[in-house]
Amino acid sequence: MTIATPFQTLWQQAGFKEETPIQQAVAKPLREDESIVGLAPTGSGKTLAFGLPLLEKALPQAGVQIVILAPSQELAVQTRDVLRPYAAAVGLSIVAVTGSANVKRQLEQLKKKPEVIVATAGRLLELVAAGKVRLHTLATLVVDEADELLRDPGLGQVRDLAMEAPSDVQLAFFSATPSPMFEDLAKWFGQDVRVIDVRAIDHTQGAVRHLFVQTDNAHRETWLRHLAHLDKFQALVFFNQNAVMEKVARTLSHQQIKFAVLSKTDRAANRAKALTDFRKGRLTLLLVTDMAGRGLDIPKLPAVINYQTPTRKEAYIHRAGRTGRMGEPGTVVTIGDDHDKRNLRHLVPQYDIRRAFLVDGKLSLTPPPRENAAGAAGVVADAAAATAAAPTRPSRPAAKAQPASGKREAVASVRKPHKKARARDQKNKGKRKPH
Repeated sequence: MTIATPFQTLWQQAGFKEETPIQQAVAKPLREDESIVGLAPTGSGKTLAFGLPLLEKALPQAGVQIVILAPSQELAVQTRDVLRPYAAAVGLSIVAVTGSANVKRQLEQLKKKPEVIVATAGRLLELVAAGKVRLHTLATLVVDEADELLRDPGLGQVRDLAMEAPSDVQLAFFSATPSPMFEDLAKWFGQDVRVIDVRAIDHTQGAVRHLFVQTDNAHRETWLRHLAHLDKFQALVFFNQNAVMEKVARTLSHQQIKFAVLSKTDRAANRAKALTDFRKGRLTLLLVTDMAGRGLDIPKLPAVINYQTPTRKEAYIHRAGRTGRMGEPGTVVTIGDDHDKRNLRHLVPQYDIRRAFLVDGKLSLTPPPRENAAGAAGVVADAAAATAAAPTRPSRPAAKAQPASGKREAVASVRKPHKKARARDQKNKGKRKPH
């Protein structure tokens, strides 16, 4: 075991029995100050993989030695909470510095001179520029969810922070999916970085079903409502656009569904409460975008719902990685039409995506009997009432049949003259019309 002695009690209390492949593979290089890229599946313990070896070699009261960058406030706070007890075990303090949180409170925490900072890049750059944080003692810069953070504008921010550190700073990039940027790290950061990829040998993920329920745009919300009412169901619901997410949230607010939204425009305290309530099972649905949902660890989360089909394969992989973590089973449900289904199967051919139906209150791969009887292959995946729930227009009364005789009968009702015509007739009443 590569877990250091001060951490072993906490490790065992957390229920871990053996290290995952990524934890075994990166421990020695990180202890020896080697710059690396660590690639491992979602839910394989990457936070502890980089966190424990780095905490082990940090020194108390020696300034900021470890900076961990995360793409969102939620992931930064989650990382801080995971590592905090391990940091305390070796006499280190750790703080989170994020963009949407209270700056004054963060400055008060920074006055305690923590050895470890977990941050979003934008806020940390602001504090560095203002002289509130100095990185001259920095030993290791960790970029978590690196495939996302090294996309613009993140690449520039990460490079700016690296420039504030000593020239020999250790770099550690971690991700579940590869990025073309990993091949150019030497060009951007001036260091050779070794890639350690354990995806082929890591089998920590549980059995995950990948399902597709077929419907039109008008019935997506109906389907979401039916899924939310399944027995013991709980899901992260992913959206491509904030505007669509907010529209669905307004609809759900009028229905008996316990849900919350992780919105970038909301206060940090509200977002933290939403995530806490979801983790404790008080909410059925948590609505998120790809950025807000990146890296979230919800123990034993039953399902993920793609309300909108992702447009990048990396997005689907990271969304799906929120369920089926550390050996637990999970389900990924994508809602869309036939066009979305074709696109998705082309986007992620490595997954066996099966069409699903709602039968007797459960998701099933077998169509309901009435659909088979009707021969309705390709009909919307049934939500027991999804189609029936749509309002129908009242049919127009049938027109009266014309008589078969040659002469047309006189129409009983006479059409009322137009308003202007009535006024003209009244004015000309009694006058002889010219020939």
